[in-house]
Amino acid sequence: MAPDRQTGGCACGAVRFEVVAPLGPARYCHCTSCQRRTGTAASVAAIVAPGSVVVTQGAEHMRGWAPEGGRERVFCIVCGSALFIRHPETGEFAGVRLGAIDGDPGVRPTARQFVAYAAPWEPIPDDGLARHDERMPRVHW
Repeated sequence: MAPDRQTGGCACGAVRFEVVAPLGPARYCHCTSCQRRTGTAASVAAIVAPGSVVVTQGAEHMRGWAPEGGRERVFCIVCGSALFIRHPETGEFAGVRLGAIDGDPGVRPTARQFVAYAAPWEPIPDDGLARHDERMPRVHW
C-alpha cells in the first residue's frame, strides 16, 4: 500500500515536490515517444489524484512537451529529468514518474501498454503483468 505522502525531485535537485495523497495504479509505457524522451526501453508512472502534487521548489525550472495525441510530459530544464504527466484538459498533474520519488513509492506497476512498440533490443520480461498492444484505458480519479 502506498504511503499517504511522498516526496521527490529531479536528478539535480532544482525541482522538489510532494504527493499528498496515496499514489494510484502504476504502469509501464513502451511507446516510441517514451523511449526517445527517456533514452530507455520503457517509462513507468503512477496515477495521482487531482490536486495531490505540490511543487515545493523549482517550478520555474519545469517545462512540458506534449506529443501529438498524448498528454504533456513535464521535465526539469536543468537536468532533463522526467517528472510528471499533465492532464490536457485540466492542466492538473495526472501522473508522476516513479523514478522521481524519493525511496520506495509503495506501488508496483500492474500493466504494460504500447507493447506493440517495445524496443527490439530489450525484451519485455515474463513478469505476469497485463500487456496491451496499444494505450490502456485512462484511469481517472
